Amino acid sequence: MNRRRFLQLCAGAAAAPAVPRVASALDYPVRPVRIVVPYPPGIAPDIVARLVGQRLSERFKQQFVVDNRPGGASNVGTSIVAHAPSDGYTLLVVTTTNTINTSLYDNLDFDLIRDIAPVAGLVRLSLVLAVHPSVPAQTLPEFIAYAKKNPGKINYASVGSGAATNVAGELFKQMAGVNLVNVPYRSSYMPDLISGQVQAAFPPILQSLEYIKAGRLRALAVTGATRSETLPGIPAAAEFVPGYEASVWDALGAPAKTPAEIVEVLNTETNAVLSQPAMQAQFAALGAEPMLMTPAQFGTYIAEETEKWGRVVRTARIKAE
Repeated sequence: MNRRRFLQLCAGAAAAPAVPRVASALDYPVRPVRIVVPYPPGIAPDIVARLVGQRLSERFKQQFVVDNRPGGASNVGTSIVAHAPSDGYTLLVVTTTNTINTSLYDNLDFDLIRDIAPVAGLVRLSLVLAVHPSVPAQTLPEFIAYAKKNPGKINYASVGSGAATNVAGELFKQMAGVNLVNVPYRSSYMPDLISGQVQAAFPPILQSLEYIKAGRLRALAVTGATRSETLPGIPAAAEFVPGYEASVWDALGAPAKTPAEIVEVLNTETNAVLSQPAMQAQFAALGAEPMLMTPAQFGTYIAEETEKWGRVVRTARIKAE
Protein backbone atom coordinates (compact mmCIF):
# COMPACT_ATOMS: atom_id res chain seq x y z
CA MET A 1 0.00 0.00 0.00
CA ASN A 2 1.58 3.29 -1.14
CA ARG A 3 0.24 5.86 1.30
CA ARG A 4 2.30 8.68 -0.24
CA ARG A 5 0.89 7.98 -3.68
CA PHE A 6 -2.63 7.98 -2.34
CA LEU A 7 -2.24 11.20 -0.37
CA GLN A 8 -0.90 12.84 -3.53
CA LEU A 9 -4.08 11.79 -5.29
CA CYS A 10 -6.08 13.22 -2.40
CA ALA A 11 -4.24 16.52 -2.72
CA GLY A 12 -5.17 16.57 -6.37
CA ALA A 13 -8.78 15.93 -5.47
CA ALA A 14 -8.68 18.87 -3.07
CA ALA A 15 -7.91 21.12 -6.00
CA ALA A 16 -10.79 19.72 -8.02
CA PRO A 17 -13.21 22.62 -7.31
CA ALA A 18 -10.82 24.92 -9.19
CA VAL A 19 -11.23 22.89 -12.38
CA PRO A 20 -13.78 24.47 -14.75
CA ARG A 21 -16.81 22.30 -15.30
CA VAL A 22 -17.21 20.96 -18.80
CA ALA A 23 -20.52 20.80 -20.59
CA SER A 24 -21.03 17.08 -19.92
CA ALA A 25 -20.67 17.61 -16.19
CA LEU A 26 -23.14 20.49 -16.25
CA ASP A 27 -25.68 18.12 -17.80
CA TYR A 28 -24.95 15.26 -15.38
CA PRO A 29 -26.84 13.03 -14.92
CA VAL A 30 -28.82 12.57 -18.11
CA ARG A 31 -29.76 8.95 -17.38
CA PRO A 32 -30.21 6.73 -14.31
CA VAL A 33 -27.24 6.28 -11.99
CA ARG A 34 -26.52 2.85 -10.55
CA ILE A 35 -25.43 2.53 -6.91
CA VAL A 36 -23.81 -0.88 -6.48
CA VAL A 37 -24.26 -2.23 -2.96
CA PRO A 38 -21.90 -5.21 -2.49
CA TYR A 39 -24.24 -6.77 0.08
CA PRO A 40 -27.71 -8.32 0.08
CA PRO A 41 -30.84 -6.23 0.65
CA GLY A 42 -31.95 -5.33 4.15
CA ILE A 43 -28.67 -4.71 5.94
CA ALA A 44 -27.23 -1.32 6.88
CA PRO A 45 -25.29 -0.44 3.69
CA ASP A 46 -28.34 -1.30 1.58
CA ILE A 47 -30.73 0.67 3.77
CA VAL A 48 -28.45 3.71 3.80
CA ALA A 49 -27.94 3.54 0.02
CA ARG A 50 -31.70 3.46 -0.58
CA LEU A 51 -32.35 6.37 1.76
CA VAL A 52 -29.64 8.52 0.19
CA GLY A 53 -30.40 7.33 -3.34
CA GLN A 54 -34.02 8.41 -3.02
CA ARG A 55 -32.99 11.92 -1.94
CA LEU A 56 -30.37 12.17 -4.69
CA SER A 57 -33.02 11.17 -7.22
CA GLU A 58 -35.17 14.05 -6.01
CA ARG A 59 -32.31 16.56 -6.12
CA PHE A 60 -30.95 15.53 -9.52
CA LYS A 61 -34.35 14.82 -11.10
CA GLN A 62 -32.89 11.51 -12.26
CA GLN A 63 -33.11 8.01 -10.82
CA PHE A 64 -30.37 6.68 -8.54
CA VAL A 65 -31.03 2.94 -8.56
CA VAL A 66 -29.63 0.51 -5.98
CA ASP A 67 -28.12 -2.64 -7.47
CA ASN A 68 -27.34 -5.33 -4.88
CA ARG A 69 -24.31 -7.41 -5.87
CA PRO A 70 -23.35 -9.48 -2.81
CA GLY A 71 -20.56 -12.02 -2.67
CA GLY A 72 -16.95 -12.46 -1.66
CA ALA A 73 -17.22 -10.31 1.47
CA SER A 74 -18.08 -7.27 -0.73
CA ASN A 75 -15.35 -8.03 -3.28
CA VAL A 76 -17.76 -9.04 -6.07
CA GLY A 77 -19.62 -5.74 -6.12
CA THR A 78 -16.46 -3.73 -5.64
CA SER A 79 -14.84 -5.45 -8.62
CA ILE A 80 -17.85 -4.57 -10.79
CA VAL A 81 -17.45 -0.88 -10.04
CA ALA A 82 -13.65 -0.94 -10.28
CA HIS A 83 -13.98 -2.15 -13.88
CA ALA A 84 -17.00 -0.01 -14.85
CA PRO A 85 -16.76 3.02 -17.16
CA SER A 86 -15.51 6.16 -15.41
CA ASP A 87 -18.50 8.27 -16.40
CA GLY A 88 -20.27 8.84 -13.08
CA TYR A 89 -23.12 6.45 -13.83
CA THR A 90 -21.85 3.60 -11.66
CA LEU A 91 -21.20 4.26 -7.96
CA LEU A 92 -20.15 1.98 -5.12
CA VAL A 93 -21.16 1.85 -1.49
CA VAL A 94 -17.70 1.61 0.06
CA THR A 95 -17.57 0.24 3.62
CA THR A 96 -15.10 -0.53 6.38
CA THR A 97 -14.91 -4.04 4.96
CA ASN A 98 -13.23 -2.76 1.80
CA THR A 99 -10.33 -1.34 3.82
CA ILE A 100 -10.00 -4.59 5.78
CA ASN A 101 -10.09 -6.72 2.63
CA THR A 102 -7.13 -4.86 1.17
CA SER A 103 -4.86 -6.71 3.62
CA LEU A 104 -7.01 -9.80 4.06
CA TYR A 105 -7.05 -10.98 0.44
CA ASP A 106 -4.02 -11.50 -1.77
CA ASN A 107 -5.77 -12.22 -5.08
CA LEU A 108 -8.16 -9.32 -5.62
CA ASP A 109 -8.58 -8.24 -9.23
CA PHE A 110 -8.74 -4.59 -8.18
CA ASP A 111 -6.84 -2.19 -5.95
CA LEU A 112 -9.12 -0.14 -3.69
CA ILE A 113 -6.87 2.92 -3.73
CA ARG A 114 -5.94 2.74 -7.40
CA ASP A 115 -9.31 1.75 -8.86
CA ILE A 116 -11.94 3.45 -6.67
CA ALA A 117 -12.17 7.23 -6.48
CA PRO A 118 -13.44 8.66 -3.17
CA VAL A 119 -16.69 10.59 -3.64
CA ALA A 120 -18.42 11.22 -0.30
CA GLY A 121 -18.94 9.85 3.17
CA LEU A 122 -22.39 8.63 4.17
CA VAL A 123 -22.70 7.37 7.75
CA ARG A 124 -20.65 6.11 10.65
CA LEU A 125 -21.92 3.56 13.20
CA SER A 126 -20.52 2.35 16.50
CA LEU A 127 -20.39 -1.23 17.62
CA VAL A 128 -20.91 -2.17 21.27
CA LEU A 129 -18.97 -4.52 23.50
CA ALA A 130 -21.82 -6.65 24.84
CA VAL A 131 -21.45 -9.53 27.29
CA HIS A 132 -23.75 -12.22 28.63
CA PRO A 133 -25.02 -11.43 32.16
CA SER A 134 -23.10 -14.44 33.49
CA VAL A 135 -19.85 -12.52 32.95
CA PRO A 136 -18.94 -11.11 36.39
CA ALA A 137 -18.07 -7.63 35.15
CA GLN A 138 -20.33 -4.61 35.39
CA THR A 139 -17.94 -2.12 33.78
CA LEU A 140 -15.27 -2.13 31.10
CA PRO A 141 -12.38 -1.83 33.61
CA GLU A 142 -13.83 -4.81 35.51
CA PHE A 143 -14.10 -6.77 32.25
CA ILE A 144 -10.48 -6.03 31.34
CA ALA A 145 -9.34 -7.08 34.82
CA TYR A 146 -11.43 -10.27 34.64
CA ALA A 147 -10.08 -11.11 31.18
CA LYS A 148 -6.49 -10.64 32.37
CA LYS A 149 -7.11 -13.04 35.24
CA ASN A 150 -8.68 -15.57 32.86
CA PRO A 151 -6.61 -15.47 29.66
CA GLY A 152 -8.06 -17.49 26.79
CA LYS A 153 -11.21 -18.36 28.73
CA ILE A 154 -13.54 -15.69 27.32
CA ASN A 155 -14.95 -16.35 23.86
CA TYR A 156 -16.23 -13.52 21.68
CA ALA A 157 -18.41 -14.10 18.63
CA SER A 158 -17.99 -12.53 15.19
CA VAL A 159 -19.61 -12.92 11.81
CA GLY A 160 -16.41 -14.35 10.37
CA SER A 161 -12.65 -13.95 10.27
CA GLY A 162 -11.79 -10.50 8.97
CA ALA A 163 -15.27 -9.07 9.52
CA ALA A 164 -15.61 -5.75 11.32
CA THR A 165 -16.93 -7.57 14.38
CA ASN A 166 -13.70 -9.61 14.36
CA VAL A 167 -11.12 -6.88 13.75
CA ALA A 168 -12.83 -4.64 16.35
CA GLY A 169 -12.32 -7.44 18.87
CA GLU A 170 -8.72 -8.05 17.82
CA LEU A 171 -7.89 -4.35 18.06
CA PHE A 172 -9.43 -4.30 21.55
CA LYS A 173 -7.32 -7.32 22.54
CA GLN A 174 -4.15 -5.65 21.33
CA MET A 175 -4.81 -2.30 22.96
CA ALA A 176 -6.32 -3.57 26.24
CA GLY A 177 -3.76 -6.33 26.65
CA VAL A 178 -6.25 -9.16 27.01
CA ASN A 179 -6.54 -12.63 25.50
CA LEU A 180 -10.02 -13.27 24.11
CA VAL A 181 -10.82 -16.14 21.73
CA ASN A 182 -12.66 -15.33 18.51
CA VAL A 183 -15.48 -17.71 17.55
CA PRO A 184 -16.46 -16.98 13.92
CA TYR A 185 -20.02 -17.71 12.79
CA ARG A 186 -21.37 -18.11 9.28
CA SER A 187 -24.87 -17.17 10.43
CA SER A 188 -26.15 -15.12 13.34
CA TYR A 189 -24.26 -15.57 16.59
CA MET A 190 -26.88 -13.71 18.61
CA PRO A 191 -28.72 -16.86 19.84
CA ASP A 192 -25.48 -18.26 21.26
CA LEU A 193 -24.55 -14.92 22.82
CA ILE A 194 -27.95 -14.57 24.48
CA SER A 195 -27.81 -18.14 25.78
CA GLY A 196 -24.26 -17.73 27.09
CA GLN A 197 -22.62 -20.24 24.73
CA VAL A 198 -20.25 -17.38 23.93
CA GLN A 199 -19.61 -14.71 26.50
CA ALA A 200 -19.03 -11.54 24.47
CA ALA A 201 -19.31 -9.89 21.07
CA PHE A 202 -18.88 -6.56 19.29
CA PRO A 203 -22.21 -6.29 17.42
CA PRO A 204 -23.73 -3.19 15.82
CA ILE A 205 -25.70 -1.28 18.44
CA LEU A 206 -29.09 -1.77 16.80
CA GLN A 207 -28.59 -5.52 16.45
CA SER A 208 -28.19 -5.86 20.21
CA LEU A 209 -30.21 -2.91 21.53
CA GLU A 210 -33.42 -4.77 22.38
CA TYR A 211 -31.47 -7.44 24.26
CA ILE A 212 -29.52 -4.80 26.17
CA LYS A 213 -32.71 -3.00 27.17
CA ALA A 214 -34.28 -6.31 28.24
CA GLY A 215 -31.27 -7.19 30.40
CA ARG A 216 -30.39 -10.23 28.34
CA LEU A 217 -27.06 -8.65 27.40
CA ARG A 218 -24.92 -6.14 29.27
CA ALA A 219 -23.39 -3.27 27.32
CA LEU A 220 -19.94 -2.34 28.63
CA ALA A 221 -18.72 0.16 26.04
CA VAL A 222 -19.35 1.49 22.56
CA THR A 223 -16.52 1.35 20.05
CA GLY A 224 -16.81 4.81 18.53
CA ALA A 225 -14.50 7.62 19.52
CA THR A 226 -17.28 9.16 21.61
CA ARG A 227 -20.47 7.99 23.29
CA SER A 228 -23.48 7.08 21.19
CA GLU A 229 -26.78 8.95 21.40
CA THR A 230 -28.48 5.55 21.13
CA LEU A 231 -26.79 4.36 24.35
CA PRO A 232 -25.91 7.65 26.08
CA GLY A 233 -25.24 6.04 29.45
CA ILE A 234 -22.65 3.64 28.07
CA PRO A 235 -19.05 4.92 27.90
CA ALA A 236 -16.85 4.84 24.85
CA ALA A 237 -14.12 2.21 25.15
CA ALA A 238 -11.60 5.00 24.54
CA GLU A 239 -12.44 6.42 27.96
CA PHE A 240 -10.59 3.46 29.47
CA VAL A 241 -8.47 2.26 26.54
CA PRO A 242 -7.02 5.51 25.15
CA GLY A 243 -6.99 5.70 21.38
CA TYR A 244 -9.31 2.74 20.81
CA GLU A 245 -11.84 3.32 18.03
CA ALA A 246 -13.56 0.82 15.77
CA SER A 247 -16.45 2.40 13.93
CA VAL A 248 -18.04 0.91 10.86
CA TRP A 249 -19.00 3.24 8.04
CA ASP A 250 -20.62 3.49 4.63
CA ALA A 251 -19.60 5.90 1.88
CA LEU A 252 -19.71 6.48 -1.88
CA GLY A 253 -16.98 5.72 -4.37
CA ALA A 254 -16.73 5.69 -8.16
CA PRO A 255 -14.45 4.15 -10.77
CA ALA A 256 -11.03 5.78 -10.89
CA LYS A 257 -10.69 8.62 -13.42
CA THR A 258 -14.32 9.64 -13.01
CA PRO A 259 -14.23 13.34 -13.99
CA ALA A 260 -13.43 15.58 -11.02
CA GLU A 261 -16.35 17.87 -11.80
CA ILE A 262 -18.78 14.93 -11.53
CA VAL A 263 -17.20 13.81 -8.26
CA GLU A 264 -17.54 17.38 -7.01
CA VAL A 265 -21.23 17.70 -7.80
CA LEU A 266 -21.97 14.27 -6.34
CA ASN A 267 -20.11 15.21 -3.16
CA THR A 268 -21.93 18.55 -2.86
CA GLU A 269 -25.37 17.03 -3.34
CA THR A 270 -24.67 14.05 -1.06
CA ASN A 271 -23.51 16.34 1.74
CA ALA A 272 -26.65 18.43 1.25
CA VAL A 273 -28.75 15.27 1.67
CA LEU A 274 -26.82 14.25 4.79
CA SER A 275 -27.44 17.69 6.28
CA GLN A 276 -31.24 17.44 6.04
CA PRO A 277 -32.83 17.13 9.51
CA ALA A 278 -35.25 14.46 8.28
CA MET A 279 -32.40 12.38 6.92
CA GLN A 280 -30.41 12.78 10.13
CA ALA A 281 -33.44 11.57 12.10
CA GLN A 282 -33.65 8.47 9.90
CA PHE A 283 -29.95 7.82 10.43
CA ALA A 284 -30.34 8.25 14.19
CA ALA A 285 -33.03 5.56 14.13
CA LEU A 286 -30.38 3.27 12.64
CA GLY A 287 -27.87 4.22 15.33
CA ALA A 288 -25.84 6.10 12.71
CA GLU A 289 -24.53 9.62 12.29
CA PRO A 290 -23.78 11.50 9.04
CA MET A 291 -20.20 11.46 7.81
CA LEU A 292 -19.77 14.69 5.86
CA MET A 293 -16.45 14.85 4.02
CA THR A 294 -14.90 16.32 0.91
CA PRO A 295 -13.54 13.79 -1.60
CA ALA A 296 -10.01 14.59 -0.41
CA GLN A 297 -10.93 14.11 3.25
CA PHE A 298 -12.63 10.81 2.46
CA GLY A 299 -9.63 9.68 0.45
CA THR A 300 -7.32 10.39 3.36
CA TYR A 301 -9.71 8.55 5.66
CA ILE A 302 -9.66 5.47 3.41
CA ALA A 303 -5.86 5.48 3.48
CA GLU A 304 -5.80 5.76 7.26
CA GLU A 305 -8.41 3.02 7.74
CA THR A 306 -6.58 0.73 5.31
CA GLU A 307 -3.34 1.11 7.25
CA LYS A 308 -5.06 0.74 10.62
CA TRP A 309 -6.91 -2.47 9.81
CA GLY A 310 -3.96 -3.81 7.85
CA ARG A 311 -1.87 -3.65 11.02
CA VAL A 312 -4.60 -5.47 12.97
CA VAL A 313 -4.92 -8.18 10.31
CA ARG A 314 -1.17 -8.75 10.20
CA THR A 315 -0.63 -8.62 13.98
CA ALA A 316 -3.54 -10.97 14.70
CA ARG A 317 -2.63 -13.14 11.69
CA ILE A 318 -6.22 -13.10 10.49
CA LYS A 319 -6.86 -15.21 7.40
CA ALA A 320 -9.78 -14.99 5.00
CA GLU A 321 -12.21 -17.87 5.32
